[in-house]
Amino acid sequence: MPQETVKHFATARVPTNYGEFVAHVYRVVRQAHQSVANGLPFQEEHVAFAMGEIAGDEPPLVRLHSECLTGDVLFSQRCDCGQQLQEAVKMISSEGRGVLVYLRGQEGRGIGIGHKLRAYALQDEGLDTVEANEVQGLPVDSRSYRVGVDILTDLGVRTLRLMTNNPHKHLELCRRGLEVVELVPIEITANPENVRYLATKRDRLGHLLHSSFLS
Repeated sequence: MPQETVKHFATARVPTNYGEFVAHVYRVVRQAHQSVANGLPFQEEHVAFAMGEIAGDEPPLVRLHSECLTGDVLFSQRCDCGQQLQEAVKMISSEGRGVLVYLRGQEGRGIGIGHKLRAYALQDEGLDTVEANEVQGLPVDSRSYRVGVDILTDLGVRTLRLMTNNPHKHLELCRRGLEVVELVPIEITANPENVRYLATKRDRLGHLLHSSFLS
């Protein structure tokens, strides 16, 4: 396995519709891989958007958000990702303190945009999201939150209130040394396009979603 190092690369003020955040860019350097283009180590970049003082004893609101081009950028109704992203930013803004870590390279629970769109086509033929991955010979969810933990640790976050419906994310953060003192639901009311997607997350992946949001 290649060695990985998370390095803080850049910081800048980013004013948004929900207030002013400080953006921190982190690079993941895999020493075993060299870029053909420039001879530098291959690097992935992730971003943490922080508001207020997030280090210290008082646990901040935290969201680890997996990149979703279709939902976050193109307003797709097939998932709840874009709405969860906006809701997380609103919740942090409302409290005036917290951090959203945007994890890139996790499209489609880790399968990438191409396979994700193939999965969409399979879902239109009747498969659910789990089956659509399995038919392609792909893992149901290959994401790791190790990078997110490393970023939070570098920012001084040791205890946190985690915005998620995913108990597996909670368990991984705890296993990697962070203390989650509260799980904060971030549920989005279903629409006709994503109601099966959300039901599959609840029924097959164990996400903590209430039936009232799926009606």
